[in-house]
Amino acid sequence: MTPESTPHTYPAAPYDAVPTDAPLDPRTAPVPRYGAGSLADLLPSVAAGLGVPGMSAGLPLEPADRACVFLVDGMGWEALRAHPEQAPFLTSLLPGSANGTGAPITSGFPSTTATSLASVGTGRVPGEHGLPGYTALDPATGQLMNQLRWQPWTDPHLWQPYPTVFQQAEAAGVAACQVTAPHFEHTPLTKIALSGGTFLGRLAAEDRMDLAAERLAASDRALVYTYYAELDGNGHRYGMDSDAWRGQLSHVDRLARRLAEQLPPRSALYITADHGMVDIPQRPEARLDFDEDWELGAGVAQLGGEGRMRHVYAVPGAAGDVHAVWREVLAEQAWVATRQEAVELGWFGPVVEPRVSGRIGDVVAAMRDDIAIVATRREPKESELIGMHGSATPAEQLVPLLEVRT
Repeated sequence: MTPESTPHTYPAAPYDAVPTDAPLDPRTAPVPRYGAGSLADLLPSVAAGLGVPGMSAGLPLEPADRACVFLVDGMGWEALRAHPEQAPFLTSLLPGSANGTGAPITSGFPSTTATSLASVGTGRVPGEHGLPGYTALDPATGQLMNQLRWQPWTDPHLWQPYPTVFQQAEAAGVAACQVTAPHFEHTPLTKIALSGGTFLGRLAAEDRMDLAAERLAASDRALVYTYYAELDGNGHRYGMDSDAWRGQLSHVDRLARRLAEQLPPRSALYITADHGMVDIPQRPEARLDFDEDWELGAGVAQLGGEGRMRHVYAVPGAAGDVHAVWREVLAEQAWVATRQEAVELGWFGPVVEPRVSGRIGDVVAAMRDDIAIVATRREPKESELIGMHGSATPAEQLVPLLEVRT
């Protein structure tokens, strides 16, 4: 990578330039802190402290005999800091985030659940594990594959061949366990990202907190994972500027306190998230409809990703023209890069394997402003969402890494 192409990195924000009508330079897009402070570094660092062979500690976390990761879907760093009244317990932990630095860590790119959970569970960047977005092209079939719902079906272990950290921890004699909602047990995403050890399904979130603490206490060396999804769901449906979202954040705060108060000796609890979120205004100028915009659709064979981060797959021979049009239309509102630029700039990690490269769009568009590229006919439900995520902005990319130790 040449000095001229060095990417903008967190925690600096990409909004210090005077706005112009010129297209944003993709080199100014913030890049996740892969290798030193991203979600992909969390479990390898925890497992290294548990003595699991082959694990490197990209995050400087103090070792603990028992470790629990509580992942809250959609709880971004900026949103959490903005709501201390709804989350007094979590707010009290903010100064100790990321091993006492008081700083956030980053999601991967894109900042979306399937990508992030794969990064957490495998300890690998998106360019390695191969889940580069909400939907991505399967080059073998030419179809878009929804990597959250796993539709259309493809062999999970061919799509993501690496072992999970839980599997490697279990092989090293650590009691690994996932405590989450029962319906996740047999999903392909769980199989390729979060499997290993024991799966325990509980419907009530309070029961999950209690059981996670019990599983920690049951072994001298333990690695436990638990998850809560409803904060994200309420953000999507009602937006973060809603009583429903704030009520869910208060509930998360109580759950985190409940788990923390039950930790057995020699334990570390890490509370984090897979991404943040932004609310997209219900105005036509903030929701560009791909299905109604002939310019954006010209030369496009498939539209992947999601509203805040689009993989754009061009018809043969049209990639250059599609890139030029998307840069012109989105101008200063989004970072628009070719596949090669996005790979070279490290958006998907320092390594993008050949089997993964073709899943990335010929053009990759990450929204900077509070806009979204919706597709009202192709994606009617997704196009109605208020809260969205996926891009490289601090509101979406920065997540907490809160810690409680006994």
